[in-house]
Formats: sequence, C-alpha cells, structure tokens
Amino acid sequence: MRKAGLAASALDLIATTVGPGSFTGIRVGLAAARGIALAIGARLIGVTGFEAVCATLPALDHDRCGGFLLIALESRREDLYIQLFERAHGPLGKPTTAMPDTLGEVVSKAVAEAPLLVAGDAAHRAGLALSRRPNTIIMESSAPDAVGVLRASLRRWRRGELSEEPLPVYLRSPDVTISSEHRSPNHPSP
Repeated sequence: MRKAGLAASALDLIATTVGPGSFTGIRVGLAAARGIALAIGARLIGVTGFEAVCATLPALDHDRCGGFLLIALESRREDLYIQLFERAHGPLGKPTTAMPDTLGEVVSKAVAEAPLLVAGDAAHRAGLALSRRPNTIIMESSAPDAVGVLRASLRRWRRGELSEEPLPVYLRSPDVTISSEHRSPNHPSP
C-alpha cells in the first residue's frame, strides 16, 4: 500500500482463494484475509481456484473449443481436483477429486463427446488422461493466480454475490488422525 501511495482504508474489498488446497495453507490464507478485512473495514470475498482459472481464460473460438471447460488443479497427490463448467452458464457440478484413470469416464458422463477445453495447473496431467478423447484442447500455463482471484472476485462483487463469510473448500479428509492412545474415552474413533 505504501508503494501504491494509498492508505489501507482506500480498500473496499479483500479477495482471497478458499481452496482447494492444503488444509494449513487454506486456513492460514483465509485467516489472514479475514484479519486484514476486519482491521480496515473492507468486505471479504472468497473464490475457488477453479473460479480464478476461469476468470483468466481468453475468449476462444467456441466451435473449436466448445462450450465446456474442465479445470484441473494439482492436489499434490495422485488424484486431481476438478470441476466442469459450461462456459456460458457456469459450473456443471461441485468441485471434486478424480483419479486420472477415471477422468475420461467422469468427463464423458457429463459432456459426452462435446468439444472440451482443459485448463488449470494440472491441465497437462488431465490432458494425458484424456489423450484418447476427441475434441479436447489443453491450455498449458493456466494456473490460478492473483489476477484470476481479482477478476473472479470483482465479477461476484458486481453481481452482488457476496456471502457473509467465505468458507474453506476441502475436497478430501485431513491426513491427520488422532491415535487411540490420545483419544478421549468420550470421543469414540471415527
């Protein structure tokens, strides 16, 4: 803010990602954004990494790329974080995880053989899994970034889509479990 020559009170909106990602990373990032927003009296908006990627994609030839989009994000594991979109109307379903060997089935079930654009920081891995699928275009170098978060947040803000409190998006259970020797007798194992 100093470099920009602005007071913190000049900010009306604080934008952050809500996931998917690591539990700690999402929680720390969201807590920091909440703290900043609270301290300066700004609105807080959270968008997913999927929304951030969508917001940075260029307008492409609809006939060649189709109206469907698969955003594939790295989970840093074998699986991929994915969400399918119809470009003109938004998400086709909720974000989920998929193993690369089941990705073709997931996509075919949702959009059949329609042309598909694949984007996100795991677009290459998803593209390899979909290599036999016709009408599939892979957009490399399309990771979620600050510009995408800003664009997606501003779109939501302009449409009046502000929730009271952004909540984290977790697509898998935590890796941490409490051992039986540390578990309280009042709390049985899951």
